[in-house]
Amino acid sequence: MKFPGSVLVSLLLFVAETGTALYLSSTYRSAGDRIWQALTLLFALLPCVLVQFNLVFIHRDLSRDRPLVLLLHILQLGPIVSLSGTVMLPP
Repeated sequence: MKFPGSVLVSLLLFVAETGTALYLSSTYRSAGDRIWQALTLLFALLPCVLVQFNLVFIHRDLSRDRPLVLLLHILQLGPIVSLSGTVMLPP
């Protein structure tokens, strides 16, 4: 089995982006720009929370063996379908 190098590159880019955002936030704090510091932290940490929230839905829906819902998760529409009880998908 070949090691997926793209996963490693993606992980390194994620760590670099988060580290840069935290450094920029500390720079804004030392300069006294509280609004820019808060916005930087918001835009750096909110996607992390949303990804974890999405993984909860994926784990829940995978246990039901519903491939259409898995496809919707890949298209980033899974939480909308999972939360709205009005959309009826075949089991």
